[in-house]
Amino acid sequence: MDFAGKVIVVTGGANGIGKATVREFSARQGAVAIVDRDEKAGIETAREISAGGGNLPFFPADVGLRAQVEKLIPDIVQKFGGIDILVNNAGIQRYGSVLSTSEEVWDEVMAANLESAYLMSKYAIPEIRKRGGGSIVITGSVQSFGAIVNSVAYVVSKHGLLGLTRAMALDHAKHNIRVNLVCPGATDTPMVRNAAAASDDPERVLEACASMHAFKRLIRPEEIAHVIVFLASDLASFVTGEAVMVDGGMMIACGGMAFQESGTGAGKE
Repeated sequence: MDFAGKVIVVTGGANGIGKATVREFSARQGAVAIVDRDEKAGIETAREISAGGGNLPFFPADVGLRAQVEKLIPDIVQKFGGIDILVNNAGIQRYGSVLSTSEEVWDEVMAANLESAYLMSKYAIPEIRKRGGGSIVITGSVQSFGAIVNSVAYVVSKHGLLGLTRAMALDHAKHNIRVNLVCPGATDTPMVRNAAAASDDPERVLEACASMHAFKRLIRPEEIAHVIVFLASDLASFVTGEAVMVDGGMMIACGGMAFQESGTGAGKE
């Protein structure tokens, strides 16, 4: 998976899965544009990864806002000469039911998670077409298929990304553009750790998240990045419109019981 000569745009590239993805593409000779609204973290990530070789520019932008995306894409094209691969990874988590979630929070989550992928794709696809085609990979979630309590805005936004992936895959196959969704389980990122830190017992929350996987641990960001890079590569040349689970077996459990052991012998070998 050599990306020499390819230009890759990674949104939410300053932390977590995005940062690991930037690192993977850079290590494979890709020219990577790091995009994030966290300017401090973005500059630090660019400096850190560039120290290993290459020169990764950082583009500060809130990709949930059309005016900023309209400016961002031409800036990236001017810097690199085009775009071959887009990784729509930006996203946030907010908690609440439909009753407790305010319209402001609803709009914030939809803009960050769903609107951003729509806007980035809308403005990047014409540039990808100029290069003869390419790939778009979107970071969804196991919550693109399932749901957890008290997360209505997040769940709806991640379900929306599944529909966006499938619709764009159909619409742009004729342009030689593949579109796929990666669906992580609980990943060891700042977003997950910050959510746990807001609880009364952060370690218990992290342990509970880990226990949902068959391997009884959190997913490492680079394990998601490996799949993103594969889907963007020519090795996945006939893969489009797919949602690839990277969840350590989380979604195969029946009623959440498959990985539990009990004194009755259920779950014992």
